[in-house]
Amino acid sequence: MSSEIAGRPGPQGDEPRPHLSHRVPDLGALELLLAVARHGSLGAAAREVGITQPAASSRIRSMERQLGVALVDRSPRGSRLTDAGALVTDWARRIVEAAEAFDAGAQALRGRRDSRLRVAASMTIAEYLLPGWLIALRAARPDTAVSLQAGNSAAVAQRLFAGDADVGFVEGLAVPEGLDGVVVAHDRLALVAAPSHPWARRRGPLDPAELAATPLILRERGSGTRQVLDAALAGHGGLAEPLLELASTTAVKAAVVSGAGPAVLSELAISEELASRRLVAIPVEGVLLRRDLRAVWPAGHRPTGPARDLLSLTRG
Repeated sequence: MSSEIAGRPGPQGDEPRPHLSHRVPDLGALELLLAVARHGSLGAAAREVGITQPAASSRIRSMERQLGVALVDRSPRGSRLTDAGALVTDWARRIVEAAEAFDAGAQALRGRRDSRLRVAASMTIAEYLLPGWLIALRAARPDTAVSLQAGNSAAVAQRLFAGDADVGFVEGLAVPEGLDGVVVAHDRLALVAAPSHPWARRRGPLDPAELAATPLILRERGSGTRQVLDAALAGHGGLAEPLLELASTTAVKAAVVSGAGPAVLSELAISEELASRRLVAIPVEGVLLRRDLRAVWPAGHRPTGPARDLLSLTRG
């Protein structure tokens, strides 16, 4: 460990210098000094910066002690800068102007951040929930451009980790590792088949073992629907080899409607088909087909700006 790090004199005997923040007055003090220069009155300067005159006097004295020079001459006729005070005021003006430029730059960065929102969502949420949420966001933030990337829950997590999305929505059993999240909705899964399928004419519910043993039309691995179904049937022999494996809810639903075979789908996705009798719901007993729908984001980085506003709409 070097002598400087240990806080002892360096090789040349130089004492470590205090941090700049200990040697330079803060912005509030510098703004007060500039106000004294403008008004020639400590009371008027105090009113401008929103503090009492005793507090202003105390702040000026503290700054004088910190710098080691007198800055203001006080008299019944008012307050006047000393020669050193006038010089310090010139330096203070440049510091405050630089701080104003810094603040303007930070506002520009926030404006650029708030002008776009990148959303990644799993298929069911992207197709059946997000359109309504995004319409509401559009009303609240008409100047925000929104892009939506749809994929399975694993792909959503990957986009968040890569920095390609500001907020994500997933359908799995739990928050993916490395992400934080909050439940925004609940969903039930239903076993469905075409009216021509033998199961559509069953009088009693299907048991989990028969469901597990039957080849189904499935979503791909990594999808939230597949995760829930895998977990629900793990104790009943696990899923049989799929009849078909498709990459979207719409494709699975179309295959079932065509009579290709049964599938387990979100109730959000099949309400119209059930109402029109293009699909028939098959009761299943002894297995829980329910899941939480979550908003997710990288751990420790809670959404801000338009992503935060979208999150509030989903829970409203």
